[in-house]
Amino acid sequence: MITKDFTSVWAWLGLCGLLLASPAQAAAPNEDKGQFLGGIATEYPAWFKESFLHLKEDVAEAAAAGKRVMVIFHQNGCPYCNALVERNLSQKDIEDAVRKQFDVVAINMWGDREVSGLDGKHYTEKSFAAANKVQFTPTILFFDEAGQVVLRLNGYLPPARFKTAIDYVGQRQEKAMSFRDYAAAHEPAPAKSEMHQEAFFRPAPFDLSRKSNAKGQPIALFFEQKDCPACDELHTKVLPDPATRRIIGKFLAVQLNMWGNDAVVTPDGKRTTAREWAKALDVKYAPTIVLLDAGGKEIIRSEAFFKVFHTQGIFTYVESGAYKKEPSFQRYLEGKADAIRQTGKDVDIWRQADEPAGKRP
Repeated sequence: MITKDFTSVWAWLGLCGLLLASPAQAAAPNEDKGQFLGGIATEYPAWFKESFLHLKEDVAEAAAAGKRVMVIFHQNGCPYCNALVERNLSQKDIEDAVRKQFDVVAINMWGDREVSGLDGKHYTEKSFAAANKVQFTPTILFFDEAGQVVLRLNGYLPPARFKTAIDYVGQRQEKAMSFRDYAAAHEPAPAKSEMHQEAFFRPAPFDLSRKSNAKGQPIALFFEQKDCPACDELHTKVLPDPATRRIIGKFLAVQLNMWGNDAVVTPDGKRTTAREWAKALDVKYAPTIVLLDAGGKEIIRSEAFFKVFHTQGIFTYVESGAYKKEPSFQRYLEGKADAIRQTGKDVDIWRQADEPAGKRP
């Protein structure tokens, strides 16, 4: 489905339906602009359903076959979508589990094909993605036999965590327990036995009330846990980036053990525990980073695997106040990338903190 090599942001944005310049302008970009690196073309499996995007029909057909529907929102050049296909779905046990239990429907979040939603309304792919508040790719929605969303995955999850989600939905475990509890019981976690510490974390006691937040800073909640490989990855491969640390330093940032009983005062003054607040915020797994405005309203969260560019982008999106004018994080990120390139600097969306620009996975 997606096979072209995206060597510049011009081609990438054009295919995403975001290019504002004329074709002539696009063909001759400014030679002084930095390169756009890290975009990866993806060919999606032939066994994905050739859907007419009538989702009621898709759900009914899947149910008749004893399956459920998995909708994957993707975009062209997305390296995380590529990882989903080439790292996750390429593993036989994962592919077998998905094919046995799901009909998979792929939707381009910037596409123009018509979608007939489960609400009976008609959309384009991009308006359907917006209606479902898709901010990351891949975003995956799992539908039950009644057309209700059983589980939502916002962003790429490594194979073991993805397989946990597949088993949870495919085996109808939502009838027995929450995904949060299922994941805690089933995810393997051989990793660092203690949580990582960072200089930008505010120490306990965790008072995030407006009175305590005298500077009116936006708030960053890092929900983590012990024995967490994904947390290790975040702290050793992403957060060491100096620019990222500088922007996080502008937040009132706290690290909370999602299973702990540390006392917390929320922005609205409510007294609770880290565990209960994580449950109330529907934090399913670690690490999850929830970004709030100074008043305590959630703006966006990161609950998947991201590298430096996207992680830093989430924080700048909130700290700069850009979310007030641009509700689409992806559109904001495209503008941020192009602004950086206009200065002659390269943008590498697949770089880790310890890698030079241009390194490929």
